[in-house]
Amino acid sequence: MQLGMIGLGKMGGNMARRLRAAGVDVVGYNMDTRATDTLVSEAGLNAAASVRDLVSKLDAPRRVWLMLPAGSVTEGYVTQLAACLDAGDVLIDGANSYYKDSMRRAGLLADSGIHFVDAGVSGGVWGLELGYSMMVGGDSSAFEMVRPIIEILAPAKDRGWVHTGPAGSGHFVKMVHNGIEYGMMQAYAEGFALMKGRADFDLDLGEIAECWRHGSVVRSWLLDLSAEVLAADQDLSGVEPFVADSGEGRWTALEGIEQGIPTPVMSLALMSRFATQGQQDYSARLLAMMRNAFGGHAVKTG
Repeated sequence: MQLGMIGLGKMGGNMARRLRAAGVDVVGYNMDTRATDTLVSEAGLNAAASVRDLVSKLDAPRRVWLMLPAGSVTEGYVTQLAACLDAGDVLIDGANSYYKDSMRRAGLLADSGIHFVDAGVSGGVWGLELGYSMMVGGDSSAFEMVRPIIEILAPAKDRGWVHTGPAGSGHFVKMVHNGIEYGMMQAYAEGFALMKGRADFDLDLGEIAECWRHGSVVRSWLLDLSAEVLAADQDLSGVEPFVADSGEGRWTALEGIEQGIPTPVMSLALMSRFATQGQQDYSARLLAMMRNAFGGHAVKTG
């Protein structure tokens, strides 16, 4: 079994390792050749010098998996591969791409007879050991071409993956998945902040998180990870209070607006991330000046 893998970073590299451990011949290409060289020595990766070289090393019908940043980077490689692949080949996008982009790309490739599969991938750095949750969109024939790969990458052959429907549906489901993740993370963060605020109780947040991991209705993998963090450092004083957002939360909020379906938890969690990025600084300054103007309240200056 063969697979071409373009993008050998944290996710792509570990996916290549998992596939190689199962005996898949992975032909890999990465702009930074150090990642490629590491996988050649560690896992027996078959290295490609370019996109065209990668395609030339694969037997038809080819399967090529992109594990790249969503947006212009992925778009550029889709364009390159559209000129290299043949009718009957399949291109899989495993990035967190916007589902409407995936629908468009599927239509463009279909004109050349190239199949397109969009795979929403969850599991992070733990996927190498535990497997990845896979949400896969694409027509049935394209899905069957990649199903053996999906079954290897998933936690087990018969679970942890789902064929969601036509092209675009995999990334749509992953988008919603990440929106839910935003809300869950925010709820945990706020709850532990409340407990941290009661200094008079001298609560051991690590012990509380560990307690909740067993039998509690709020137990989850996110709680497991939080328990590990809090057991090591409850103050988190060395951590900058900045939380990035990579796009999926924004798209989920926009989808709620487009459908007219209320998503207040996910949307407010996204707004809270914006606040950590300094996007609330100007409004907070103006609020302080308003209070000063009408009530003479003191304004802190720095």
